[in-house]
Amino acid sequence: MKSLLESGVHFGHQVKRWDPRMKKYIFAERNGIHIIDLQKTIQAIKDAYEAVRKTVGAGKTVLFVGTKKQAQQAIQKEAERCGMFYVNNRWLGGMLTNFFTIKKSLLRLKKLEKMEIDGTFENLTKKEIASLGKERAKLQKNLGGIKEMKEPPGILFIIDTRKEAIAVAEAQRMGIPIVAVVDTNCNPEGINYPIPGNDDAIRAITLFTQIVANAVVEADNEVGLKIIETLGDEDEETEEVVTDVSIKEEDREIDIESYSSGSETAAAAAPAGGESEAEPDEEDQLPVDVDKAYGEE
Repeated sequence: MKSLLESGVHFGHQVKRWDPRMKKYIFAERNGIHIIDLQKTIQAIKDAYEAVRKTVGAGKTVLFVGTKKQAQQAIQKEAERCGMFYVNNRWLGGMLTNFFTIKKSLLRLKKLEKMEIDGTFENLTKKEIASLGKERAKLQKNLGGIKEMKEPPGILFIIDTRKEAIAVAEAQRMGIPIVAVVDTNCNPEGINYPIPGNDDAIRAITLFTQIVANAVVEADNEVGLKIIETLGDEDEETEEVVTDVSIKEEDREIDIESYSSGSETAAAAAPAGGESEAEPDEEDQLPVDVDKAYGEE
C-alpha cells in the first residue's frame, strides 16, 4: 500500500473524463480528480500476478505492450530483465491476428543483421548499404522486442488500454488473456485481469511492470527447481538400480558341509577291492578358484 501511494497509483483522471464502467474501482473525488480504491488495486495485482506466474509455469510467454512515452523505457527494461518479449514503439496491425506475415518481417530483420556481420555489405555500394541500413533500423525499432518470438504469446500485459485498443482487440479475437492497467478513463470490460491504477505516471507504470516481471522470474525459478528435483530423483533411481544387482552365480557362497557330506556319500557308494576309485563327476567337482573363495589353509 505504501509503495502504491508513493508511486501515485491512486490518482485518476479528471471527473469529466471518467468512464462510468470504472465506477466500482473509484473510491472518492478530490479537487475534481477521481481517487482509485487501492484495496481493489492490491487484490487485482495479486490475481494478475498469479495468472502470469501460472502462464509462464505452463511454458508460455508474456508480451509486454506499452508504446506511450512514459512506458517505453520501463517496458523494455523489465521485459529484458525477465527474458520476455515487448512492443514499446508502435503496435503494427495484425501483430497477433496476422502473425504469419509478421514472422516474414522478423526473418528479414535477422537476414539484414547477418548480412552486416558476415561481410556482405563490403560488396555493396554506399547507396545500397544506406538503404539496407534504414530498413534494418526501422524493423529493429518496431519489431526488435519480438525478434525471437516464434508463436503468439500466452498472455499480454498492457499499459493504457485506450492507446493500445488495437492490441486489446487482437488479443480478444485470438482468445489471449490480458493483464492491463486501467485508469479511470478506460473500459475494464473485456480485460481478463484489469488492474485499476494510474497509467500516466512513470513511477506507477514502472511499479506495475516490475511486479509482472517478478511474476515471470518467480515462475522461471520454480520451473528450474522442478527440473533440478527431477534430475535428483533420476539419480536416486539410477543408484538403486546399480546397487540392487542380483548376485551372480559365481559369487554365491558354497555350503562346505553339504558339499563334504555329498562327497562322503559318493565315496561310500564306490565299489570295494583294490580297484582304483572312479573319477568324480563334473557335478561333484569343486568350482574353479576354490582357494580364492575360501582362502588358503
